[in-house]
Amino acid sequence: METAVTSFVIRFTQDQENRAVAPWRGFVRHVQTNREAHFTRIEEALTFMGQFVALIPYSGNLMDKMIETNGIRLHALDYPGSEPTLVYLPGLTANAHLFAGVAQAGLNPRCRILALDLRGRGLSDKPASGYTMADHAADVIGVLDAEGIEQAILVGHSFGGLLSMYLAANYPDRVARMVIIDAAKSAADPKVAEMIRPSLDRLGVTLPSVEAYLAAMKQMPFLDGYWDDSLETYFRADMQLNDDGTVQAQATPQAIGAAIDGILAEDWEAIINDIRCPALLINATEPYGPPGSPPIVTAKDARETAVQMADCQYVHVPGNHVTMVFGENAQYAAQAILEFVIG
Repeated sequence: METAVTSFVIRFTQDQENRAVAPWRGFVRHVQTNREAHFTRIEEALTFMGQFVALIPYSGNLMDKMIETNGIRLHALDYPGSEPTLVYLPGLTANAHLFAGVAQAGLNPRCRILALDLRGRGLSDKPASGYTMADHAADVIGVLDAEGIEQAILVGHSFGGLLSMYLAANYPDRVARMVIIDAAKSAADPKVAEMIRPSLDRLGVTLPSVEAYLAAMKQMPFLDGYWDDSLETYFRADMQLNDDGTVQAQATPQAIGAAIDGILAEDWEAIINDIRCPALLINATEPYGPPGSPPIVTAKDARETAVQMADCQYVHVPGNHVTMVFGENAQYAAQAILEFVIG
């Protein structure tokens, strides 16, 4: 027979699950399948709950929601603010929390921000197929329809930048402006997949605990020792907590492999030539790894991509492909976006 404290824990966590707060889902499953481990004292319950509370990323005054689109559900973080709305599309293996640093560096609440987990990533649905650029684009158009956004201002990082370009070329009436964060036609080169191999290799790997997962992320070569609270928030959102306490990345190798195939299948020269909306390309060229490592997108490649578009500005900011949107570096990207969007 359940104790009163155990019943309280179950009711409370079910309420959090209904609000789509991801870590509580694992907590609910654990409590419901281990009811014999009754909590007899409130202190025991709070200690146990605290292990899961620590996984919940805090990103200020945002709303966490699921949006039905293209036959699946996409998870979104909605930062309330003034118009215009910026629709953020994250990188290849990334989740919506990657943009939290830039959002909090001056973009929000000046602008409303709708940050998405793309299909197969984060808390969004993970279908077995459907990872072409056309599939991803249809997902985004469905989100715009659901949110009543006739013309979007897209902000895409890395893979999200390529997706923004694809949307601008194929749905010109739905894209008013776009910000491309460290993406260029050179990013569609198979060599880039090798450069980001450490990030890809973490997918599908199960680690024994939250602490072990964070420790492994801190050792990623592209961080080169860099770490702050916003990075930890991002990587906590990256975790899938299993019933036995083990942890793995939310994205799967199969989904990301299919997305890479989707990139390589496109004619990026033709896509870029078809873009007519105003664009801003933000580039960071510090080493993607220890000193001496090359950047993901060189200044030369970024400038060539910007020049090839009909109306694109180029801005250089500090950091590398990842650190450019975290910590003190985030303010430079935020300022460039504000000047482009607001004037």
